[in-house]
Amino acid sequence: MDIRERQAPLRERYTNDPETAIQRLSVHGGGADLSDPLHVEIHPDRVVDVWRSGAHPAVGGDDDVPCSGDLLLGALAACQEVTLRMVAANMGIAITALEITVEADWDARGTLAMGREFPVGIRKIRCSTDVTIADDERGERAERLLRSAERYCVVLDTLRSGVDVDAEITVRGAA
Repeated sequence: MDIRERQAPLRERYTNDPETAIQRLSVHGGGADLSDPLHVEIHPDRVVDVWRSGAHPAVGGDDDVPCSGDLLLGALAACQEVTLRMVAANMGIAITALEITVEADWDARGTLAMGREFPVGIRKIRCSTDVTIADDERGERAERLLRSAERYCVVLDTLRSGVDVDAEITVRGAA
């Protein structure tokens, strides 16, 4: 696949009309069975797919669907992989093997409100990417590929840089 050819009209449009480069991602939740507190469904606006998620077993979940932390780590792994593959295609590099592992550490006691001394949320994420490419015995092209993929991975950059999050929760009483 020629990624440069595929991206050429996009680059031209973004150059001629920079406002079109700003994209909004949007997902919606709240449509799952409200009588089941352990499972949710998330609907991305752009696709018809539904993402099921649920509580982690460490806080009482059934361990039958990914938890929200799994989805976060999955977003990093997916972004890292698709970025790596697209950069490789742009560079004319054939990938012969690829493995991405993302791990995170969190303390379930924080989520269970067992004390203010226990943090809520993930405290450390480790992302390991191992790629093998054809005709690169010294690994120079693979190293250049990994540096480029790391630079352009949106989710990795967002997690490393941090992002402002506005969260508003409205609770209404039923009549």
